[in-house]
Amino acid sequence: MARLEVTGIQGLVDDMRRMGQQSGEVARAMTLAAADETAKAWRATADAKGFRKTGAMIESVGFPEGAQIIGDTYYADIYPQGKDERGTRNAEKAYILHYGSSRIKPTYWVDEADKKAEENIAPRIEGIWADFLETGRVPPMPDIQLKGKGKSGLKKQRG
Repeated sequence: MARLEVTGIQGLVDDMRRMGQQSGEVARAMTLAAADETAKAWRATADAKGFRKTGAMIESVGFPEGAQIIGDTYYADIYPQGKDERGTRNAEKAYILHYGSSRIKPTYWVDEADKKAEENIAPRIEGIWADFLETGRVPPMPDIQLKGKGKSGLKKQRG
C-alpha cells in the first residue's frame, strides 16, 4: 500500500529531542493523531468512491498496532482489518481497489486519501506540540479507537 510521509515532522522531533523533555511521548501522541486523521480520510474517500457494499471494509480501516517505534522513528501501519463474510481480507479488497486487477481499473484511492489527510495532520500535530510547549506535559490523547492488538498505542520493534 501507499506510505504516508509528513514533511516537517522530523524537524519537530529533532527539536523535542534537543529539549530533552518527553520527546518520545509527544512524538507518539503526534504519530497517533496523524494516523487517526489518515484513517478518517481513508474511510471518507472509500465511501465517496462508492466502495461501500456492506461497509465492513470502510469501517475496519484502522491502525491496530498503534504507534510503533523502530530506533528513533515512530510510525503507524494503517489498513483495513479483518475479513468479510466470505473470508476475503478487507486489506486485499482495498489493495485491489487501489491498484486494480485484470478486470478492475485502478483508482489510487489511498493516494487521494493520504493527500486529503495531509490538510488535517499538520494543524493537529502542531496543536499537540503547542500544548506541550505551553504546559510542559504531553497533552491527553484524543479518543482514538485502536482495533486489534497493541491497544496501548505503542509497540517497540527492533531497529
